[in-house]
Amino acid sequence: MTESKAMILGCSGLTITAEERSFYQGEQPWGFILFGRNIADPNQISDLVASLRDSVGRHVPVLIDQEGGRVQRIRPPILPHYPSGQALGDIYRRDRERGLRAAWLMSRLHAFDLLKFGINVDCLPVLDVPVEGSSNVIGNRAYGGDPVTVTEMGRAASEGLKAGGVLPVMKHIPGHGRGFADSHHELPVVTVPRAELEAHDFAPFIAMKDELMAMTCHVVFTDIDPTNPATTSRKVIDEIIRGHIGFKGLLLSDDTSMNALSGTIAERAANIVAGGCDIVLHCNGVMDEMLQVVRNVPPLAGEALARAKKVEAAFGGHDDVDEAAIRAEFDAMLAVA
Repeated sequence: MTESKAMILGCSGLTITAEERSFYQGEQPWGFILFGRNIADPNQISDLVASLRDSVGRHVPVLIDQEGGRVQRIRPPILPHYPSGQALGDIYRRDRERGLRAAWLMSRLHAFDLLKFGINVDCLPVLDVPVEGSSNVIGNRAYGGDPVTVTEMGRAASEGLKAGGVLPVMKHIPGHGRGFADSHHELPVVTVPRAELEAHDFAPFIAMKDELMAMTCHVVFTDIDPTNPATTSRKVIDEIIRGHIGFKGLLLSDDTSMNALSGTIAERAANIVAGGCDIVLHCNGVMDEMLQVVRNVPPLAGEALARAKKVEAAFGGHDDVDEAAIRAEFDAMLAVA
């Protein structure tokens, strides 16, 4: 079997170029991720996913951020516009059981939608718990401002995806909710005491620690590691994510090209690996950057490989429900809401 490298890569456009095909074949990323620039029409999406897998000769994971709200890579007219996490949370706050059902239904619909294109991983649920004044980078993507709401809704969303044969990725561990800066552009620094983080920010991840995958946050927690963001912090990953939270699954970095991280792309990738992430995520499909990433990412081995194999073994199963009935129930729930 071909050895894969500890990375997930993007691609530049609607089809893969000859250069990309040769590159992926030689470098063997563990998986791929799609963004809006990769989306045009249903047949094109399916063809792109198939060609990505063909380039590496394996049925690799293909990821997407299909949350609903403003983070929805496949949009109308291809797929319906889905509500944000906050909108679902509003239903929960009026009626807990209806809110939980809405979160499950929407995720089950995501699974129907994505598997038709061959996409088998959705970077959902968002388990961040925003505080007042924090950056809008999370904002209405969150289910609510308290750990219980976020945990319960996140669990329902995760279960809906898995029922439909799509695997979830929790984000952004150990919590982006206190970030007062947008980590796409600058580095958020959180100065509250660790005890407060453990009671509030980390709580949803602790409750869902048995999920198979999670994505880190590019956030500095000064009371734990004042120098490095969680993504590159051996202390945060070992003591908090693996230790206090108890997450034993596959740990993905957030995007290497986000400017919260310092240094060259090569240095960022090397720091992510050194920090203890299992998988380096690089999303923008820029070849010059991907060349820097691959030179600093090792083959999957040891515990990281074992975690990746556990994820791969979980693909395939799904429930037997009628899509039209699920969609009608969800639409009726939104009409009442």
